Amino acid sequence: MTQTPQVPQAPSTEPELSGVRNFRDVGGLPTVDGRRVREGALYRSGHLASATSEDAEILGSLGLHTIFDFRNSADVALEGPDVALPGVRHVNIPLTDPAHGAEFWKMVRDGQLDELRTGLGDGKAAARMTRTYRQIIRTRTAEHSRVLHAMAEDSVPALMHCAAGKDRAGLSVAVTLLALGVERDAIETDYLASNAAHRRYQIRRSDNSEAPMSDEVRQLLSPLFDARTEYLHAAFATIEEVWGTVDDYLGKGLKFGPADRERLRERLLVSD
Repeated sequence: MTQTPQVPQAPSTEPELSGVRNFRDVGGLPTVDGRRVREGALYRSGHLASATSEDAEILGSLGLHTIFDFRNSADVALEGPDVALPGVRHVNIPLTDPAHGAEFWKMVRDGQLDELRTGLGDGKAAARMTRTYRQIIRTRTAEHSRVLHAMAEDSVPALMHCAAGKDRAGLSVAVTLLALGVERDAIETDYLASNAAHRRYQIRRSDNSEAPMSDEVRQLLSPLFDARTEYLHAAFATIEEVWGTVDDYLGKGLKFGPADRERLRERLLVSD
């Protein structure tokens, strides 16, 4: 059985956002050429629909240019729209189809124990997550290209988020970090930070469900809400299988060439 990686707990210097999960600054990550990601230039989080007025004040103080919201219309209908931040551009770029998996997620919210065992047990939940990561990398090249070109042009400082800030935002951040030349281990460490207890998405079961949040139900659901190394590795493997190299993925797949990458690096990297 795959175990959720344990993230060491350390005193946090992140702003305390009571209504926004998984918020953090991606700054400080090292690149292979000895530079690092600029602090205050790229943030990531879960959705902003439940942001309090105090949260909105903190977010508004960051000098954000653009918020990239990777949720689809079904997510927005469930959670609500993001809080509006004056002067900040909000760009919605769905990375999954709202109809994709509708019955599956209804089962997650409403399903009885036998149904959850059948649909999620024996590695089915983790396999689904792996397929989703692969699919996003293969099919959402135009969307990832749009994000990278926007940031290379003017959309920094930026905040990337989806619902939990783990999967769609996690992949988009990882793609951005690949374009910046961030060390692969550092990309993985940032991705796994979503497992910290104070960042984790709060699993929801609907009021219609007769199966309580028992230990077994939590165990069945956990692969869907964990950040697992195997998921990220599947995304990287898909890049290699389809395009051969990261350079070709960026250049041929995302139409983001060397000159574009250098412009992005000028905006987002600093030298020590």
